[in-house]
Amino acid sequence: MQNFFRLSSLLLLFSVFFLSPLRVSCETAYPIKTIKLIVPFPAGGGTDAVARIVTQRMSEEFNQSIIVENKIGAGGSVATEYVAHSQPDGYTLLFTTSGHCIQPNLQKVNWNPIKDFSPISTLVNNPLVVAVKNDFEADTIKDLIRLAREKPKKYTYGSSGPGSALNLSAEYFKYMANVDIVHVPYSGNGPMTLALLKGEVDMVFDSLTGPLPNIRANRLKALAVTTLNRSFALTDTPTLDEAGLKGYNFSSWSGILAPANTSKDIIQKLNNQINKVLQDKSVRERLSAFGYSPLASTQQEFQDLIKDDLEKYKKMIKELKIENN
Repeated sequence: MQNFFRLSSLLLLFSVFFLSPLRVSCETAYPIKTIKLIVPFPAGGGTDAVARIVTQRMSEEFNQSIIVENKIGAGGSVATEYVAHSQPDGYTLLFTTSGHCIQPNLQKVNWNPIKDFSPISTLVNNPLVVAVKNDFEADTIKDLIRLAREKPKKYTYGSSGPGSALNLSAEYFKYMANVDIVHVPYSGNGPMTLALLKGEVDMVFDSLTGPLPNIRANRLKALAVTTLNRSFALTDTPTLDEAGLKGYNFSSWSGILAPANTSKDIIQKLNNQINKVLQDKSVRERLSAFGYSPLASTQQEFQDLIKDDLEKYKKMIKELKIENN
């Protein structure tokens, strides 16, 4: 028995004097291997574009590979759960959007938006745009509302999945405009935009990235943007507020999270790097070309945003009487 206790004591001393410094050394040297950024949506969409623009520059700054892995399913919940249950070592991160605060208010998920994650930083903020095919019969929001009221359930809108910001913004529009348009969910922004171009759905409420090139090429037309101020990328397009839905205001953000209990030193390193990258002129220009406004933050600011949005969307979903559709 004495030998057992002596061995236990030696193992404890070993862990204190040898393993702890090793852990500190690894954190100081971070990153020493490839980092994976898990994106909940398919390649080719707006969220994927932002992830790749930012990580490309971060990889150069860190002198270490950062790969983007698209893990789709359940409106982003598959990727979110995967990261929530990953090792908190800074090598598996989650690219997330406002849907992180919407989905838990709409359906049961196997992750907690606060307890299972360590916020790192926001990346961008952007308005959404109401876009239709160029030959769609409505040229203005007022025309669209009139048609939708005349023929309830005839018209459809696509989203990147139930519980996404795109889904909620459209439901908010339905509520304020007193119209009934049918929700058709897709697995991400890319497939949704393709469906709109093919005529599978009549309209989308989307981040600017997907529709913008097609709007500029006259394949789609923008009826309105969802924020109170016009977008710098679509200065001639009115806001929904200007178009008659007074007070309508909806925007979406993107950011990066780590699993809960990730070292504070690693979180700070990542935050510093993201803030530096978002000040880079070339990065800002590339993001702006897609209609995004760079939005760096501190860890605490991002944490506060998530908490505030969880409460905001909870109230909105209750008011709109939205169910997971």
